[in-house]
Amino acid sequence: MTAYPNPLLDAAETAARLPWRALVEGIESLLQDDSVQVPSRLVQALPGGGSLFVMPAFDSQVAITKLITFTPANAGTARPAIQGDVVVFDTATGERRFVLHGPTVTARRTAAVSALAARHMAPNAQGPLLIVGAGVQGKAHLDAFTDLLGVKDVMIASRSAASAQALAAHARSLGLQARIVQDADAALGDCPLTVTCTPAGSIVLGALPRSDGFISAVGAFTPRMAELAPTLCRHFAAHGMVMVDTADAVHEAGDLLQAGLDVARFATLADVIRQNIKKPAGPVLFKSCGWAGWDLAAARVARMP
Repeated sequence: MTAYPNPLLDAAETAARLPWRALVEGIESLLQDDSVQVPSRLVQALPGGGSLFVMPAFDSQVAITKLITFTPANAGTARPAIQGDVVVFDTATGERRFVLHGPTVTARRTAAVSALAARHMAPNAQGPLLIVGAGVQGKAHLDAFTDLLGVKDVMIASRSAASAQALAAHARSLGLQARIVQDADAALGDCPLTVTCTPAGSIVLGALPRSDGFISAVGAFTPRMAELAPTLCRHFAAHGMVMVDTADAVHEAGDLLQAGLDVARFATLADVIRQNIKKPAGPVLFKSCGWAGWDLAAARVARMP
C-alpha cells in the first residue's frame, strides 16, 4: 500500500488522487466486488437544521468512515454546506493510512456515479447538458460529464446569478458552449442530459422530459427533500425507466417517495451493471441518494500508486 508523507490530504491533493476515469472504473469495480460491506449510515439531526453523517464501509483490504456535516444554511455563504473527512484504514492491520478531504470526495464520487449511470443508461449521452444548481455539485457534474461523456454544450439554471455566471465561465474555459437559462423547465426540452444538484428545498423541475431524456437527481437524500415534481417522477415510471443508486433509496429518495412510487421495484446501479440491463426505449430518471460505498471506491482509487 502506498505510504503518504502527509496523511491528511487537502482538497487539491484529494482531487489529484481521484481522476475522473479512474474513479468511474473504481466505482464500477466496487459494484462487482462481493467483499464490499456497507452498514447503514447514521444521520443525526443537529441544532439549527444541520445534520451529522457517520458512514462506514469496508472490503477485504480497506475500511473507511466518512464523517461529514451537512448545513443547508451555509448555502450562499463563504462556508461550504458539506464539511468533513473520509478516514481510510488498512483492514488487516487497523492502521490509519490517510484522510481524504470529505467535500471533495463527495463532489467527485457523486458526479462520477451520475456519469456512470448516464454512460450505461442514457438514451442520448451527447448533450446538451442542463445543470440545475450551480454550486459545488454543479461544477463537479459539468467536469465529469465533459471528461467522461464528451459533452460540449451546457445550459445552466441557478437561483444565484453570480454562481451561474461563474459556472458558465468555467465551462467556457474548458472549451464548451455555455448558456445561462432562467427557466429550467423550458430548457428541459432542448437537453437530453440533465442533472439537478440543488439544496432540494423546493421543486426545481416539473416539465416532462424528452423521449430520449436522462435526468440524474442528486440534491435530495431524505424522505422530506425533493427537487422533482411528483408528476415528473411518475411520468418516468410509466413511460420510461427509474433507477436508483442503491437499495437504501427505498427510505431516502424523497423525490420518488413523495410521488407515491414503490421505490423497491426499481433497479439499482449495481443491478444495471451486474445484469447488463439494456437501455430502455423511453426516458430515464436516475435517483442518487449517496452511499458510503462510493466513498470506499474513492478511497480504493486514492490509495493506488
